[in-house]
Amino acid sequence: MNADLSTFEQYESSARSYCRDFPAVFARAKGSRLYDENGRGYVDFLCGAGALNYGHNNEYAKQAVMEYMAGDNIMMSLDLHSASKRAFIDAFQSIILAPRGYRYRIQFTSPTGTSVLESAVKLARKVTGRQNVVAFTNGYHGMSGVSLSMTGSRHHRQAMAYGPVTRMPYDGYIDGFDSVTLLRRFLEDGSSGIDLPAAVVVESVQGEGGLNVASPEWLRRLRELTREYGILLILDEVQAGCGRTGRFFGFERAGIVPDLVCLSKSIGGLGLPMAVLLIDPAHDQWRPGEDNGTFRGNNLAFVAAAEVLRRYWTDEAFIRGLAEKEQQIRNALTAIANAFPRHIVGLRGLGLMQGLEFRSGDDTSALIDACFLRGLVVESCGPRGQVLKLMPALTIEPSVLGEGIEIIAACCHELFATTTEAAGISEAVSATA
Repeated sequence: MNADLSTFEQYESSARSYCRDFPAVFARAKGSRLYDENGRGYVDFLCGAGALNYGHNNEYAKQAVMEYMAGDNIMMSLDLHSASKRAFIDAFQSIILAPRGYRYRIQFTSPTGTSVLESAVKLARKVTGRQNVVAFTNGYHGMSGVSLSMTGSRHHRQAMAYGPVTRMPYDGYIDGFDSVTLLRRFLEDGSSGIDLPAAVVVESVQGEGGLNVASPEWLRRLRELTREYGILLILDEVQAGCGRTGRFFGFERAGIVPDLVCLSKSIGGLGLPMAVLLIDPAHDQWRPGEDNGTFRGNNLAFVAAAEVLRRYWTDEAFIRGLAEKEQQIRNALTAIANAFPRHIVGLRGLGLMQGLEFRSGDDTSALIDACFLRGLVVESCGPRGQVLKLMPALTIEPSVLGEGIEIIAACCHELFATTTEAAGISEAVSATA
């Protein structure tokens, strides 16, 4: 049954995007499944673009929020002290920060990923007294002024420019090219034309940029260089954070401690808007109200966020399960890539943000459409939309994860297989998924 989209097409702005790829009217959602208003179910590998790491209507978070609301507890509180804020801070400190030896202060910025990046750069410029910022090829940091200026994609940056920003190659952007050495040379050379930056802004894994993974060694050398020159290192963990890479922070595998860390998306626990800027205490130099905003006190998000921290990040079985699901995805995608070498370049990503890089973005687009028809919601990323991007919930059951991957395999078979390539693909993927 075709969905009635007439209201949206007649009255909603042309800026809408995801709905164009998935022409259904969704009515319910639970765990890792979406249901349209006709009752059809879909496996969800989009996961609110990474805002639903704990799945739709997570039972723990939902019950905590419902109890909070039923008690007439404070909802809107600006940045006033609230009991729910204190509970979140205590949980985040004891469960996430203290065990890792991090001493960050916590700032609640306006509740979006782009807002927290704006605040981080604003603070770095204040602390250092400098303006230039280094960002990287294929980086994506949001859709507002300064965030857009740091974004690599011409499509996203549009005609806006809020600089100055110096663009450097991300790790692996050019085979065999060492961008940290290049940046060092620029900083050493007074005639390079590059002003000493206030900050370097980087993602540990580039989500929108194509699931590009920075190596631990590259991140460590970048940290050493920024520390040597008094440049603040800002880690954008909006998508790669909150467990998406298998650890709570994507940069943990490098053993580094950034000056500023940006979190949003899944930090809200239930898809509720929330953003957090973690600040090295030496750099917490704001005057009261200097970085302001009405919606910095989302108490429902505090409640949900504290609940998922307590329920999941103290559970060793949950943390082990992330590694097991990462391997399940990797094994299955390897089987698919090996079966269709004429179309697939190889695997991308880390943890539960992995994908397949296709030689053509047209192939990826056709695959997304075919998957949707079979009951899977999955998106693409990369500069040409050439990477099929899997971002299932961290809580997804292995059987549902396998179901979604088998849909991908079946659609690849349908779209791309020759007789030779098709042989054995179903058995290979079923064995790994």
